[in-house]
Amino acid sequence: MVVEGINVKCFVCGADDKERVYIECYHEARKEAVCVHCLPILIHGAH
Repeated sequence: MVVEGINVKCFVCGADDKERVYIECYHEARKEAVCVHCLPILIHGAH
């Protein structure tokens, strides 16, 4: 998927848009994308 000419990648694991579904979020004052695989890690933390 290309959004405004940018290839979307998960900011946590680096997976590209051909591999997963993404949710937009803000991280350290930047608009980012996180894949649904990494979302639980952000919500619950890495254990």
